[in-house]
Amino acid sequence: MQKNPMTVEGEAALRKELEHLIKVVRPGIIEAIATAREHGDLKENAEYHAAREQQSFAEGRIQDIEGKLSNSQVIDISKIPPGDRVIFGSTVTIINMDTEVQVTYRIVGDDEANVKEGKISYQSPIARALIGKESGDIVVVKAPSGDVEYEIDEVVYSA
Repeated sequence: MQKNPMTVEGEAALRKELEHLIKVVRPGIIEAIATAREHGDLKENAEYHAAREQQSFAEGRIQDIEGKLSNSQVIDISKIPPGDRVIFGSTVTIINMDTEVQVTYRIVGDDEANVKEGKISYQSPIARALIGKESGDIVVVKAPSGDVEYEIDEVVYSA
C-alpha cells in the first residue's frame, strides 16, 4: 500500500484534531448519553438518540484520522536543501502568461488542500504540471476551459 504524503503542519493539525476528539468531544458525548439515560425510556428519548448519533460521527472521524496518520509519509521540507525545483511541500509563485495574474500555491497532501488558503493537492492538475519543473520554466496546465500557460516565478522551500 502506497503511503500518502503529508506536510509536518498537516500531520500536526490531524494530531491536534484527534487529541481534541479523544480528550474533549468523546468524554462530553459519554456524559450526554449518561444524562439522557437518566431521563427514562430510551425508545422515545431524543436527547439519547442525538448523543448516540454524535458518538457515531465522532468515533468515525477518530478512526478516519488514525487511519490517515498510520498510512501517511510525513515530509519535512525544511530538512531539504533549498533549490529552484518544484517539489512536494514547496511554495510556488506562478504567473498566468495570458493575464499576467500572479498566484502563489503551496503543494500539500490531499487532506491539507484548501485553495482559499493557497494550498493545493499534489494530485491536482496544476501541481502535477509544476512538480519537477524549475523557476523560469513555462508549464502548460490542462484546464476544462483549455490549456493555460504559466511561468514559474519563484520556488520556496519553507514551512
